[in-house]
Amino acid sequence: MTQILVIEDSKKQGHDLSIVLTFLGESSLTVARGHWRDEATAQGVNPDKLKLILVGHYKPSLMMSLLEELTDWHDGVPLVILGDQELPDFPDRISARIVATIPLPLSYQPMLDAMHKAQVYGEHYARLRDVGSVRDYNMFRSLVGNSTSVQRIRHFMSQVADTEVTVLITGESGTGKEVVARNLHANSTRASKPFVPINCGAIPPDLLESELFGHEKGAFTGAISTRVGRFELAQGGTLFLDEIGDMPLPMQVKLLRVIQEQSYERVGGTKTLQTDVRILAATHRNLEGMIDAGTFRQDLYYRINVFPIEMPSLRERASDIPFLLNELISRLENSKRGSVRFNSAAIRALGQYSWPGNVRELANLVERMAIMHPHGVVGVHDLPRQYQPEGIDLPQVIEEAAETIDAGPASVALNSAEDALAGDPAAIPNQQGNGNLLPLNGLDLKEYLGNLERSLIEQALDDSGGVVARAADRLNIRRTTLVEKMRKYDMQR
Repeated sequence: MTQILVIEDSKKQGHDLSIVLTFLGESSLTVARGHWRDEATAQGVNPDKLKLILVGHYKPSLMMSLLEELTDWHDGVPLVILGDQELPDFPDRISARIVATIPLPLSYQPMLDAMHKAQVYGEHYARLRDVGSVRDYNMFRSLVGNSTSVQRIRHFMSQVADTEVTVLITGESGTGKEVVARNLHANSTRASKPFVPINCGAIPPDLLESELFGHEKGAFTGAISTRVGRFELAQGGTLFLDEIGDMPLPMQVKLLRVIQEQSYERVGGTKTLQTDVRILAATHRNLEGMIDAGTFRQDLYYRINVFPIEMPSLRERASDIPFLLNELISRLENSKRGSVRFNSAAIRALGQYSWPGNVRELANLVERMAIMHPHGVVGVHDLPRQYQPEGIDLPQVIEEAAETIDAGPASVALNSAEDALAGDPAAIPNQQGNGNLLPLNGLDLKEYLGNLERSLIEQALDDSGGVVARAADRLNIRRTTLVEKMRKYDMQR
């Protein structure tokens, strides 16, 4: 069954892509742009079963028309563009489908990255379709992970994103509460209007009212001009009240009034201004406990807690750490701030850590390791001491490093204790089907595949006594094809 549809006019490029995809265990069909739909239909391609569509390098006008045809053909198959050329500005319905671009010449890791992103897109699309509400993939682009808790949050977001309901996002610091808020706004009917955040705990109490509602000139000492507040800036859009649990009681009363009456006055002003904003709030505090202690108003709590979303701590979803590492490293590389990799023993150690700073702490660690080990591979002994498991010894490191953790490009599957310690790029197994194929320092995929192909041809010729026709039968290719390959590798009959 075809899993990947390749649209490419160049026969050589299509052949190279087919080899790479076959090497990765994927079945593919390569068709030309001019009659791609007819060929796909004739070959029985079912778009519902496709993992992705790989689109070749075309000039902008041809690219635009092709992507429009593909989008109309099926609205759930992710698109990957071959070549890292400058893409034109596509409509949202098209740009949301493009999950990755693969630079030329082809290499192993970018192809794996693209397939991983396409898989995530497909999973999210299917999940939203199941709940009857298919939306833009951007809702999930920042919500990395595949744990049960993250899937539950995605489900909640799909239910509440395009409503006008006030959402209260709770959870420890660093768990990504603002990420959820921004994604809710981006997938709401207010997406074209401003998203305005304000940290209620970072602003002195005597200035918070002015920050929220604005002030008139001369309202207080230092008010040398009229200032627009956050409510006014967010008009028609979304106001995100971060750390609302740190808001002083007097301000809670004023905020409650604005939410109830949809109107307010600037500090020092008399004119009543109408407001049309959706409020999203977040806090790391226990608001119910604060209500009991008399430091948070119960009526305000009921106003903002219409739809609660609780963010899990990182220690509660340690299985997502490989995916988060992959995402954080990709962001480092895209922003030209370096790169780093973690071997499986290091990832195992990170999974045992308690993460008091949650995802924010993990992001800081990745950036720190990229500075200390630029473009290197971090082992468990390279981690800061607090991230290393208690009582770790060398044999344990070797044993764990030999195991594979499926984490995309952020992790490396090591094949031996020597790989774990030395990161030997030459230690590449020849058996296909082994998951431990990629060496620590990467490889030249084209050269590796060429060497592998040459080695198999030599073996077939040896087994066949040098008879080309017999060797071709062993390799299941035509005799003329084998002769061409022998000429390519300068091999004598």
